[in-house]
Amino acid sequence: MSTIAFAIPGDIGLPTGGYAYDRRLLAEWRDMGVTAEHIALPGSFPFPTADDLHETGRALLQRPYGDTLLIDGLAYGAFPEGIAAGLADRVVALVHHPLALETGLASDMAQRLRERETAALRYARAVVATSPATKRLLVSDFGVPEARIAVALPGVDPAPRAAGSANGEPLSLLAVGSVVPRKGYPVLVEALAGLRDRDWRLTLVGATDRAPETTRDLVAAIEAADLGGRIDLLGAIPDAALADAYARADLFVMPSLFEGYGMVLTEALARGLPIVCTTGGAAAETAPDAAALKVAPGDAAALAKALATLIDAPALRRSMADAAWAAAAALPRWREAATVVAETCLPGFGRKGG
Repeated sequence: MSTIAFAIPGDIGLPTGGYAYDRRLLAEWRDMGVTAEHIALPGSFPFPTADDLHETGRALLQRPYGDTLLIDGLAYGAFPEGIAAGLADRVVALVHHPLALETGLASDMAQRLRERETAALRYARAVVATSPATKRLLVSDFGVPEARIAVALPGVDPAPRAAGSANGEPLSLLAVGSVVPRKGYPVLVEALAGLRDRDWRLTLVGATDRAPETTRDLVAAIEAADLGGRIDLLGAIPDAALADAYARADLFVMPSLFEGYGMVLTEALARGLPIVCTTGGAAAETAPDAAALKVAPGDAAALAKALATLIDAPALRRSMADAAWAAAAALPRWREAATVVAETCLPGFGRKGG
């Protein structure tokens, strides 16, 4: 069986959903006996320097011709057409979400990324999308034939049901995700500023060094709203501490402007947490209606109304928590995702028994 050469830009250990997905594929493949190697690409993607592009091309072209090149979309979507054409029919592209849809890009940069990713995807033998919504987007906006796209939903591990906050404590709200423009945290702060008369406390977990200016602006917004004593901005924390934060939460909130899937939503479902989230990207499909109140991305008033509804209605929270816990039993597991991607990369993998 040939090797999957999994090319990933930057530090694979960073606490993001995309890197977590990539790490878990590699771990599952080890357990499954699939031969796979991590190929580290420069961290400058999706805005690579000329030297980094040269290094990337050399690293990929020196792989044995029989290897399948699985390339994370953070890099592949930024490949110039010349590099993508030189790798034609050897590449499976993994698309978490299109690069041009990252919040905060100048319109001309977003258009250049859209054109570059569209061109690169024409040369991929196959594409793996991490949600049906992303698959539809690739077909409609990037011209990828539907037949060339496989969907490998992120998995989730079974987890204990959240116990919630202790009696007499404020209602515990939890948000998880790196502090970058796409996550919409200023909208959440604006929403919560109108709910200061309720008894709540927000814990926000996520790397604060990915977009320093966004982090500075978020801290300033929290201070301007006089919510510094009610919002705990923890940054990236160890897995055990994150599990404890989920265990102590009463309500999960995700204000993202766009998500290719929304792995944190399934992590919340796995703990039986009721959810308030946006409909940005795939998030509307990831969270079941019975377990989540959903609002349009960027609408602080609608987000505040949804939060107030659940803060003020313990019985509704319990009902939605029960729905989340029931939905958790049907969530996909990581072995399923690893199998789909392996089958896409290695034709005949499933027929040979994996």
